[in-house]
Amino acid sequence: MAGLALVVNHILRPGHAEAFDELALRTLEAIKVAEPGTLVYAVHTVPGEPLRRVFYELYRDRAAFEAHERYPHMTTFLADRRQHIESVEVEFLDAQAFTG
Repeated sequence: MAGLALVVNHILRPGHAEAFDELALRTLEAIKVAEPGTLVYAVHTVPGEPLRRVFYELYRDRAAFEAHERYPHMTTFLADRRQHIESVEVEFLDAQAFTG
């Protein structure tokens, strides 16, 4: 089974970690409810780097990812995160094998 995966690195603005984490948690809850094509959406902190957040995302296929980007909770997240981040870097991966 193949899928589409992303690793997204966010560097947060000083003083914005709590607000960003709350925004991410609200978005994660909406993803769980509304997105059957999103197989994994995990938000990570990085030890020793308090202003870095790493998201790992796994989608059933490209169509599921494209649908994910159009959901209202995602368009809100993408717009609202701008005030909290200094930079974001996205790496796309082709998932070759996974459980689920």
